[in-house]
Amino acid sequence: MDLMEYKAKELFSAGGLPVQKFAHIGEEALARGDAELIRAAAELAYPVVVKAQVMTGGRGKAGGIKFAENETELVKRTREIIGMNIKGHTVHSVMIVEKAEVIKEFYLSILLDRMTKGPVIIFSPLGGVEIEQVAKETPEMIFKTPIHPFGGIEAYHTAYIADKIRLVYPEFGIDLQKELGILLRNLYALFLKSDCLLCEVNPLALCRKDGAAHLLALDGKVSVDASAVKRQPWLAEYTAAMPKHPLSREAENFGFLYIPCEEDGEIAVMSNGSGMLMSCIDLITRDGMSVRAVLDLGGGATAERIQEAVRIILSDERTRHLFINIFGGITRCDEVAGGIRRAYEAGHLTKPVILRFEGTNKARGLEIISGIPGVTYADSLLEGVAVLSAEKNGSKGGGRK
Repeated sequence: MDLMEYKAKELFSAGGLPVQKFAHIGEEALARGDAELIRAAAELAYPVVVKAQVMTGGRGKAGGIKFAENETELVKRTREIIGMNIKGHTVHSVMIVEKAEVIKEFYLSILLDRMTKGPVIIFSPLGGVEIEQVAKETPEMIFKTPIHPFGGIEAYHTAYIADKIRLVYPEFGIDLQKELGILLRNLYALFLKSDCLLCEVNPLALCRKDGAAHLLALDGKVSVDASAVKRQPWLAEYTAAMPKHPLSREAENFGFLYIPCEEDGEIAVMSNGSGMLMSCIDLITRDGMSVRAVLDLGGGATAERIQEAVRIILSDERTRHLFINIFGGITRCDEVAGGIRRAYEAGHLTKPVILRFEGTNKARGLEIISGIPGVTYADSLLEGVAVLSAEKNGSKGGGRK
């Protein structure tokens, strides 16, 4: 589960990482008047940065990050941002943070590496940009070093990263290296304590304050293991308070789980189980396509509920294709097919559908979907992705109409 930037900042601060002073303001507080906003930011020194809190990138280009030199500008900028729509996400809150005097920006993260099955440090002396961009353009500037589960952060980790910093900033001295060591140990302690999958500081900035250079965690991204909610009481509170996508709320009414994915994606994926969904996403993205949203049906869906699921997931006008992958156990193939036919008859089947199911009552399911315009059946997951790719690119694919 990815956390909002302000929540990552709260965890950083509580964990002893150096951060600027900041305040998180929601639309409810703003509705109570300007005085509430000014009071919440009273301890901050101007100028400040007002940052939209949404789970998507491109906030700056969309106007979701603004500077304020005084209280009057703070009120104006905050009111401009609250309620803004950024790539389909409505802004319900902002983070107000003191502006820092940046000398140099770096990238630092600790993540759970799937290959080594353990924590690893990722560092780059090129910070302030997406690490994927660095990996694509200058992969030689990304450095990795594993963390031994029993040893934790040791002196050689700090020395290793400090040496890489000196590639672009030779003035990085022993005092700053000591700061780096403390920061690394605190970041790893947070990673363990909060059941994190990723703790990212980007940028980790060298900033000037009171005439001296110090490290600051200017921006952060934290991803937490959602299954750890029983060990992390704050996570349940945070999740309950989070504004939800309208389609997520509607899906919950039927017992479905709807999750928005890539804002520029065009493919919706529907399945019955997180493992099935992940397999679909992996194969679709491997072929260079992007997923806009996924919907997990859970178990035992009837034709009526399948119809509602199709209606919900295709109600997003920016979705161009629907990919359905079902293992017919508790959720029977004939019920899935019946739901798709009901959706067609009700006028909900507005986009091309690639369907693959296997299991209980498959033969009957194939009879039910036969002849439905816009529905292509694939015999396997790989064939389904190939058909999807062909249809998306405007060429003739396989499958059965």
